[in-house]
Order: sequence, then structure tokens, then C-alpha cells
Amino acid sequence: MADRGKSPFPLAGSHTRGEATAAGDGRESRFSVASASPVGEEQRSPDRIDTGPRYSETDAIRLNHMFRGRDTVEMLEILLKENMLGDAAIVSSFGAESAVLLHLIASIDPSVPVLFLDTGKHFPETITYKEELRTGLGLTDLRTLTPDADLLAQKDGNGLRWSYDPDGCCEIRKVLPLKHALAGFDAQFTGRKAFQSATRTALPRFEIEDGRLKVNPLADWSKERLDAYVAEHGLPAHPLVEQGYPSIGCSPCTTKVAPGEDPRSGRWKGWDKTECGIHTPVADPDDPANQPMF
Repeated sequence: MADRGKSPFPLAGSHTRGEATAAGDGRESRFSVASASPVGEEQRSPDRIDTGPRYSETDAIRLNHMFRGRDTVEMLEILLKENMLGDAAIVSSFGAESAVLLHLIASIDPSVPVLFLDTGKHFPETITYKEELRTGLGLTDLRTLTPDADLLAQKDGNGLRWSYDPDGCCEIRKVLPLKHALAGFDAQFTGRKAFQSATRTALPRFEIEDGRLKVNPLADWSKERLDAYVAEHGLPAHPLVEQGYPSIGCSPCTTKVAPGEDPRSGRWKGWDKTECGIHTPVADPDDPANQPMF
């Protein structure tokens, strides 16, 4: 574990770790705080390959019950210090609000792997900010994910796929590299918050995706709470925030947001975003230049 004293940002204070117990419904929990690992894991045969999902919806429900009402830092300390999640990683865009989650986890264990998707389309300021947080928080295992070079050359050789097929561009530059990287992990931490959009109002702390546990430590945090945390710990802001970018993604698909607008309304520039999140091209779809490549 890296020396906390090397971080120029004040790390979150040490909290007394509470005893976590699952809701008593008479059924055996997959999780045991005493053993700090899924129940029965020690009985697994070393020569047997278990290809089934590590986690189920029942596990997510039990974890949500177990940590209901608990402080976020206390929850993270139990999860990490007791190794309850198995192999876990943080997925971070190093965007406008990324510093809070990274600081919370680095305060407990800065060696937790951090996965950053370098799509090749980021603002230069994002790359600079990534290095500032890596150094300042003492992150010791930052992993940069990049698109498959052959697939990129085949499907987006001119680098303009974002202009007529943003979903396809994201598939190549984000979805596939992240899916490949996460294959070796049992759980992932995300920085998603319920207030960010109407589709996240009921965002739980724990959920399941493809048999992997997704942990959303900031699910119930408000914008005011995030801002207060940043101020309390002196965390640096992404340089584009003060220029009118409250939500920052790839540069071709991100614009400034006017005061009072939804913070994420500046994403996917040039595309009409429906409530269900499906992108519809504004440009003429019959134009050969806008036809998909696959």
C-alpha cells in the first residue's frame, strides 16, 4: 500500500469500522463479514473451473440491506479492508466529479486499480487532470485502456465515426475495451449518482451487471454534498468546469452548458438525445457520408 503521507490532498479521516450484518430473513447470506469473503468460497476445489457468475441479484439485495443507512466512508472501509468484493477496480473518466470517488477510495487503499478509457478523443485538459489526480492522490495502479488498433483501423479509420454513429464510436472506443478489462474483476466501483438524470433516480449502492457487482458509493450524494467534500479536502477541479463544462466526455461530443440546463445536456453534440438514451442522427441519414460502416 502506498504511503498516505505522500499525498498533497488531505485524505478522508479514519472512521471506526462498524460490524456489518445482513438483514435477518432466515436465509444464509452469501457474504460473511467475519470471513470477509463470500460464504463457502474456501470450499471451492482448486482444480475446478467455475465459469458461472460470481454474484447474483440476491447478493446485491443483501449488500444494499447490509449497508443501508451507513456512512459512505464506513461502507468503503468495510468493503476494502475486509476484502468483501474480491478483485475490484474503479472505473473513472477523470471528468468533472471524478476526484471525489477517487479520493474516498485512495484514502483507504490507493492500490485499488483505476481503469481509464483513453478513447483518443479526450480533451487535452482531461489527460492533464488525470495525471494531476494520479500524483496528488498517490494512485499506484492506474491502467489506461485503449481501443483495439485493428478494429479501430477497420471501423473508424478516419476517426469521424462519432459524427454519424456515436453509439458505434462508443462501442469501439469505450464498451469493448472496458468489457475486456473488466473480465478479470469481480466488482467495479462507479461514480454514478442518482441526481444526474431521470433514469438514475432509484440508483442503488449495489447492482449486478453481467454477473459482476457494480458498486455506486455516491448513489445518494447530492451536488451540494459533492461540492462540500471537494472544498473540505481541497481537491482540484477539472480545468474545463469553470469554462462551462459540468459534464465532460470526449471532445467531439461535449459542449458547454448554459446556466440552469441539465449538466449532461452538453454531451453528444450534434445528436438528438431521446429519453431512453438512444441517439438519433440530426444529419441526413440518406447521405452516403452518414452511412454506418458495419
